[in-house]
Amino acid sequence: MTSISLSNVAASSVKADALVVGVAKGAQGVVLGQYLKDVDKALKGKLLATLTALGATGKEDEVTKVPTLGALGAPVLVAVGLGPERADRKNSGKNTGKNSASRYDRERLRRAAGAAVRALAGTKKVAIALPVEEVADVAAVAEGALLGAYSFDEFRGASKEDRKAPVETVTVLTELAKDKAAKAALARAETVAEAVRFARDLTNTPPSQLHPKEFAEVAAAAAKDAGLDVEVLDEAALAAEGYGGILGVGQGSAHPPRLVRITYRPKKATKHVVFIGKGITFDSGGLSLKPAQSMEWMKSDMAGAAAVVAAISAIARLGLPVNVTAYAPMAENMPSGTAIRPSDVLKMYGGKTVEVLNTDAEGRLILADAIARASEDSPDLLVDVATLTGAQMVALGSHTAGIMSNDEAVLRRIHELATDAGEQMWPMPLPEDLRKSLDSPVADIANMGDRYGGMLVAALFLREFVGEGIRWAHLDIAGPSFNNREPYGYTPKGGTGAGVRTLVRVAEDVVAGNL
Repeated sequence: MTSISLSNVAASSVKADALVVGVAKGAQGVVLGQYLKDVDKALKGKLLATLTALGATGKEDEVTKVPTLGALGAPVLVAVGLGPERADRKNSGKNTGKNSASRYDRERLRRAAGAAVRALAGTKKVAIALPVEEVADVAAVAEGALLGAYSFDEFRGASKEDRKAPVETVTVLTELAKDKAAKAALARAETVAEAVRFARDLTNTPPSQLHPKEFAEVAAAAAKDAGLDVEVLDEAALAAEGYGGILGVGQGSAHPPRLVRITYRPKKATKHVVFIGKGITFDSGGLSLKPAQSMEWMKSDMAGAAAVVAAISAIARLGLPVNVTAYAPMAENMPSGTAIRPSDVLKMYGGKTVEVLNTDAEGRLILADAIARASEDSPDLLVDVATLTGAQMVALGSHTAGIMSNDEAVLRRIHELATDAGEQMWPMPLPEDLRKSLDSPVADIANMGDRYGGMLVAALFLREFVGEGIRWAHLDIAGPSFNNREPYGYTPKGGTGAGVRTLVRVAEDVVAGNL
């Protein structure tokens, strides 16, 4: 993993292979911030003219490289776009100080750092000088840089030699370099970024290498490495304890299912949070077979489980004083002579029965078992994360997850936390009129309902398995979990690690007494 540090060395004299600076987009073109005064002076006041001549505009994620010809400590200056100039710069030409309400949005800083570091693959040492004013700004830049330096090459052969390696070391330039809070924020950023990268690795792993058994082994090893307790239920244990949903989904595959339970119990913790993640290691749709093109990225249908395993490991490493339990139900949804059929009835954990109308609505079946089991733990808050519905992408697109909850305050707060963490999520309703569509003539509930509002119907199904009085939230990350398009900001092509940062924020917020 890329190493990162802080320094208060002047940007104009820092020794690095490349110096990253941020520029804004103004009404008349690219705009230089006051913090670049020394850099521009070293370049004899020609930076703005040079960037303009090269076509730079300052728009977000734009990267422009300029040779410094020995005028700076770095041979290459990399100007990364921050988007529209901020209000205090536009109105006064000056920064307003550490408490400026109009400082650059932290997600802009995070994305700018990521875009620049991603564009500098093959460079060993990079220094980043972005307009940071507060400790949280420093953390955002560090996080973006570390996430932008991601690469997944484990399964490449000869082509690996042709690919540029990620940046080796990053130095964030800031006047806060010696501040204890800034150093702590940097350490947190490293821990969280490492967790996101782990979730990305899992999501990118080919399904032939990550059946439920292997996934459970990797998850258990990671948890134990973080000092956590782990319990893994195999198919025999699942049958003995009545996990009909997990077994039903997994029975069509030659690779049997698993349920992983990871616990973190620090001293003096009084609150208890449960995270549950969907772990379908490959989703063919079962007998309700998906179209071929829709299967191309279904290795990512376990991204929710990857997120909760990564998040609880990060929470443990951060030493947060809150009890956390992570459940990761894992199965492979395949068509075969032993696969569940439409119209089959499954007896779920806890005794509720489900009529299966569509075997491609399998994620809710394994989650329902885990939610019912987790409810026995009587947590203060239960959050599930899942690549659950294509309807999420129809409603919110590929970058924005949906949040649903049985508690309005929880819904609002998780939206705020996700936004602060840099993860796009949007609160969605749970319309009671859609619940009737899940009624079954032969079982307690059906696994499919009204096709319109399918994301909401799926959440209403899950709500049926939440224990009475338990605050619960459901995060549908179907789109954001896997980027099928070109990389952007700190987001690579492929697995994104969606949900990890929000879950860590949730745990921190519970500790703070806000959630």
